[in-house]
Amino acid sequence: MKHRIQGPLSLLLLMLSGISGAFAQSASADWLIRPVTSTAQVSKSANGKNIVLDNGLVKRVFRISPNMACIDYTNLSTGRQLLRSVQQEASLVIDGKTYRVGGLYGQKEKAYLLPEWLDGFTSGIEDFQYVSYQVKPISPRIHWNDSKYWALKTKAASGKAVSFLYKAGANELHGLEVTVNYELYDGLPLIVKSLTVTNKSNKSFKIDRLVNEVLGMVEEESSVEGSFELMRKPSGIYFETNYAFNNSMNYANSDQTTHWKPDSTYTSQVHYRLQTPVLLEIYPDKAPGIELKAGEVLNSVRTHELLMNTEDRESRGLAVRKMYRTIAPWTSANPIFMHLIAKNAVQVRTAVDQCAATGYEAVIISFGSYLNMEDTTQTNLSQWKQLADYAHSKNIKIGGYSLFSSRSISPEDDVISAKTGKPGGAFFGKAPCFGSKWGLWYRDNIKNFYTKTGFDIWENDGPYPGDVCASTSHPGHHGLEDSQWRQMEIQKELYTWLNEKGVYINAPDWYFLDGTHKIALGYREVNFALSRAQQKILNRQNIYDATWEKTPSMGWGFVPLTAYHGGGSESTLEPLSEHLNDYEQLMMQYYGAGIQACYRGPRLYDTEQTKQMVIRVISWYKKYRDILNSDVIHLRRADGRDWDGILHVNPTLNEKGLVMLYNPTNQKISRTIKVPLKYTGLSAAARVNEKGGAVKIYKLNRDYTIDLTFTINGGEYTWFVVEDQNNKKS
Repeated sequence: MKHRIQGPLSLLLLMLSGISGAFAQSASADWLIRPVTSTAQVSKSANGKNIVLDNGLVKRVFRISPNMACIDYTNLSTGRQLLRSVQQEASLVIDGKTYRVGGLYGQKEKAYLLPEWLDGFTSGIEDFQYVSYQVKPISPRIHWNDSKYWALKTKAASGKAVSFLYKAGANELHGLEVTVNYELYDGLPLIVKSLTVTNKSNKSFKIDRLVNEVLGMVEEESSVEGSFELMRKPSGIYFETNYAFNNSMNYANSDQTTHWKPDSTYTSQVHYRLQTPVLLEIYPDKAPGIELKAGEVLNSVRTHELLMNTEDRESRGLAVRKMYRTIAPWTSANPIFMHLIAKNAVQVRTAVDQCAATGYEAVIISFGSYLNMEDTTQTNLSQWKQLADYAHSKNIKIGGYSLFSSRSISPEDDVISAKTGKPGGAFFGKAPCFGSKWGLWYRDNIKNFYTKTGFDIWENDGPYPGDVCASTSHPGHHGLEDSQWRQMEIQKELYTWLNEKGVYINAPDWYFLDGTHKIALGYREVNFALSRAQQKILNRQNIYDATWEKTPSMGWGFVPLTAYHGGGSESTLEPLSEHLNDYEQLMMQYYGAGIQACYRGPRLYDTEQTKQMVIRVISWYKKYRDILNSDVIHLRRADGRDWDGILHVNPTLNEKGLVMLYNPTNQKISRTIKVPLKYTGLSAAARVNEKGGAVKIYKLNRDYTIDLTFTINGGEYTWFVVEDQNNKKS
């Protein structure tokens, strides 16, 4: 018999049950937790007027007559419409004049778009006109060897790629063709857009700007007044391109292409001066004057558009990290390496032997060592080939450091300042231009070194192609205007070439989408001259802050075994046997986060006791390597006052989660904390053990958390493994 609850209380209970049910449903349907079964499709609408891209998570619709334009951009998980107005598909500025690619005219009200308006829209005579489209499966841009280095196994990317061909409408552009490319991925609310401009005429064109995305987006807020800079930008979509640099170690501050602008044609907006940021354009800032000769092809940046379901920072970060594992799977490779300071071959062989004895997988010859990749003599190449062969005989990879920037080569090869006409004005003062004769030689020499020696890893300090160069005599670029773009092309080609040759690349800037594997977490180098006690807390802060958008494998940390930036005995670990507790905790902090650090010094161990400690930590890391390299959920940032920690999650593994907790205080602490297990995929109960000990069953709270109690002695740490309650493996 059912009992009916009446009155205000019944209404409240019904509302609460509805909220709870919706939350549970959203968790079970979250693409970050459970794979989406629908696949990418490209089809014509029933009336033949539209082309529809749909993968069950995102839908993008294009009207194809009288010209092509995007008319619908919907997040299918939330039902949210992103567009308020029709815009062109792209635009080109050629010899100072702007030409639209696609687009429709006639929308008078720009706050929203009604389908019944579309048949009345018209095409521009001088705009590039849509001709045809072609669909094919997505193919990898970089063919990397996923068996050479340990990598978190991920499913190969799949989906559909569609190309829309346009021909010039303006007579003066006859022979120019533009192809607009879209890639729609299975299992992700992700679309990747790029342009290809082909010159089939018999003359050259000067491309001053290539805009590869234009979107009239729904505003994030209605502000009657207020500055454009401070108003909220639309947050329902995340944009990232492969044109990012600034030495900042994160994408947001490296981006050079995302431009939010007001739309003066949107006259019904709330802002009195029509300054609401609702028009998005994607293009490089400093890449004008690119000459496109007869028969040549120009490729735009690649714009990655990832739809977001929430404002929650953790969820948004998880989405970005999953995007990277899908579109740039090489970034999940994560070999265990040391950073060796070596003065001779004997020290290199000793380090290789120590790596083999402890479970390390690679040696990187650090800066300050005797490795010189710019020495092209046969003697130099032969000696490093012999050392590489020795390392490989021990199943150890070998690599080295090479400096490009932060130095002067010659007045003829350095970056030339546009202000003075002399060398200087680079990001780090003086630096060579990658388009100079020496820069092109450096590129070719790096290829030659890795081909001749069989080296496996390249730690590249620079180049920084954000530098613009006013030289008109460098063979790699024409002048100031195209210098940044051409240097980027040279660098991208080199990184892609090395990646496909099986070389692992540590780089100082955000070049993941063109082949690099790892970047610094983001730290202040002089901090490694501080005391070990300070370093432990600062390192955990760096780890916490760097893993919102980066996966563990995408960042490296630093551990000064010997003095660095003037650090004394309080900052270093040598002699290692005298600082075993600090050495172990520094290792556990990084390996417990799934992050490789540059253990920079002449050796990994000095006594048998030290050796056994290193073996113990590396063995633990390898046992839990899959979950430790999985996504990080941020529990509490280190502040030295109370516990801090992180949680790794992966719903596809037996170990659904692994919690790392630290006590930085001098006193034993006992705490009960809520551990969020939503992204482990668990919904009812979890098996939890501390340090491989006895298993305890926890029932999940309604918010997908468990109440975990722990005790940690002063200055120590602990860890917990989280499994499904039905998993009897412990």
